[in-house]
Amino acid sequence: MSEATHLPPEPIPVTLLTGFLGAGKTTLLNALLQQPGMADTAVLINEFGEIGLDHLLVQHFDDATVLLASGCLCCTIRGDLSEGLEQLLRRMDNGAIPPFHRVLIETTGLADPAPILHVLMMHPYLVMRFRLDGVVTVVDAVNGLGTLDAHPESVRQAAISDRIVLTKTDLVDTPEREVGLAALRRRLARLAPGAPVLNAAKGEATPEALLGAGLYNPATKIPDVSRWLADEAVTAAEEASRAHSLNGHVHDENRHDERIRAFTVATDAPVSAAAIDMFLELVRGTHGPKLLRLKGIVKLAEDPEHPLVLHGVQHVLHPPSQLAAWPDDDRRTRLVMIVRDVEPAVIRRLFDAFMGLPAIGQPDGVAMTDNPLAPATLRR
Repeated sequence: MSEATHLPPEPIPVTLLTGFLGAGKTTLLNALLQQPGMADTAVLINEFGEIGLDHLLVQHFDDATVLLASGCLCCTIRGDLSEGLEQLLRRMDNGAIPPFHRVLIETTGLADPAPILHVLMMHPYLVMRFRLDGVVTVVDAVNGLGTLDAHPESVRQAAISDRIVLTKTDLVDTPEREVGLAALRRRLARLAPGAPVLNAAKGEATPEALLGAGLYNPATKIPDVSRWLADEAVTAAEEASRAHSLNGHVHDENRHDERIRAFTVATDAPVSAAAIDMFLELVRGTHGPKLLRLKGIVKLAEDPEHPLVLHGVQHVLHPPSQLAAWPDDDRRTRLVMIVRDVEPAVIRRLFDAFMGLPAIGQPDGVAMTDNPLAPATLRR
């Protein structure tokens, strides 16, 4: 047997796809996976909350897709990510799935990317089987500047990137928005001076442009990136020590903004198109700037076999689309919302009113989760 037989396999490139809530990560992921040459790609999706929807909207969803749904965006993502990557390797090595030659990881929109990079760059086993090829950050051309001002996670997501994809540039249709987009480009250039900025609406976000960035090198980023990664190494060691001594999970409360709350409303009852439309219009008109993200799948009373898919970011509600069939066996209406400085009970009362549900108590068939950035617990 030759010496070459004993050589370890070539590390598989891993691309991290990140970006703030509603920037368009799943849309970009779907577009990439439809391209020729991307069929041998494994996908990991990190969702927030106990009722996840993102993985249902990824057209590539199959045995080579792993859902990381712990709901926690800090320390537990390290363990979940390690386990998810090892699970993919076991499936491939055992012949349960075809060989894959690339991995795409889509983070939740509130994720600080530093813990994920720490795993990919420092895990003693995974670094032998995978290599961090690059970080692609998706930025909303309409809301991006305000997001950078309000959310430190988005600053890290941009600064740590190798490629930046601008989405929704087709919505920049006024002089004010054009001025805002120019300011956004200048700020991104300061945050990530070495990252090309690609316009998704112009077809620039191709696999050739986004992938193959080369071995990730923090030294080519602004100085803050190396500091964040160094801080992450210290934090990881401290959390591991505390978790060992406490025989349990330790959550870093300082990593997130406590003013942000995520919750889910679900109902078994079919919903009329008029009711859901009026509910969304009222939420947008009343709480638009505070509605960081809305996504949902709706069981329409008029057409229950073809669910309606909803997406919204702040005051922008994208045109809904209908699926040809339900993507899973759960045929409830499920609305996932992430808000800032809004009590979920306020939106719940609106939902109850438009659905014709009792305003007090928890009606049968409706589930509500209400937790500040922590693993969601569904209450019935």
